[in-house]
Amino acid sequence: MSLKNLGVALLSTLAITATAQEYPNRDILGVVMWGAGGATDVVARAINPHAEAELGQSIVVQNRPGGAGAISTTFVNATPADGYTLLYGAENPQLHPVMGISSLDYSNFYPVAILGLGTGVIVVPADSEYETMQDLLDAIAANPGRLNMGSTGPGGIPGTISAMISNVTEFDINPIQFGGEGPGITAMLGGEVDFMPAGVSAAAGQIEAGTVRALAVVDTEPMATLPGVPAITDTLPDMAKFLPWGPFYGVFIKNDSPDEVKARLTEAFKNAAEQPEFRTLMEARGNIMMNISGDEAREFLNTWQSVTAWAMWDTGGAEVDPESLGIPRP
Repeated sequence: MSLKNLGVALLSTLAITATAQEYPNRDILGVVMWGAGGATDVVARAINPHAEAELGQSIVVQNRPGGAGAISTTFVNATPADGYTLLYGAENPQLHPVMGISSLDYSNFYPVAILGLGTGVIVVPADSEYETMQDLLDAIAANPGRLNMGSTGPGGIPGTISAMISNVTEFDINPIQFGGEGPGITAMLGGEVDFMPAGVSAAAGQIEAGTVRALAVVDTEPMATLPGVPAITDTLPDMAKFLPWGPFYGVFIKNDSPDEVKARLTEAFKNAAEQPEFRTLMEARGNIMMNISGDEAREFLNTWQSVTAWAMWDTGGAEVDPESLGIPRP
């Protein structure tokens, strides 16, 4: 290498290092993959002020819903790898490859933080004839393909929980797709669907108001915040092989962002997630605090993808064989 080229390379390296050390020196964009008011949006806006205090810069939240999260992941993936565009994401991208939605999943991003893990719940209108999970299963068995289930499309919480249930028992239902869990629950209250699997965070308000009834928590243990609601394994013990499972909420940047930027963001969000106000909100909405990053977060993401992708493939809910994508069977 000539002295001139060596000098240019050295100056470039110094410039990158200086930029990373000064990071952040301007506003950051935080892209939320679901619409305003949804569970992911609520978590993003709750962590945001604490992260801003840690970073000393504003994080401008922008909602870019669509394609079950594919619109936002594609957008963030197309931005510079400089840490100035964050992805506030949920679990959906981990299923995009097997659903044939997109080739992008979280292997394309660095997990700054997996903030928390949600829990699923099976809900019906408060005046429903189905008093227990067994009542619902009996009705589905007696009327194959006739009960309407609220859904949010491929890779969503309702569809994934449905795939898991189908893996352990007959579960021939008619899924009706809505633009989110909130609209789906509203439609259920209007009589458009008979029941809906949903995240506790999305259903908690209606459960508390007494307009919907929870038949089961999609876990191996009941939840303290939902007294009297049994675990789904009480009715379907074979579901235990998929659990604990649930929606999760995280913060991501592009994989090839500078190490210094990754470290700065990881520290900021780790401290932000420890703030009592944020922890209280997460726990009140039925979430399990995780606050993990880096290799630990990557291991969690891989395990979640493996369990879920294969559950969907085994029940005919996936378009692409997970094995062909290098996703190991759990």
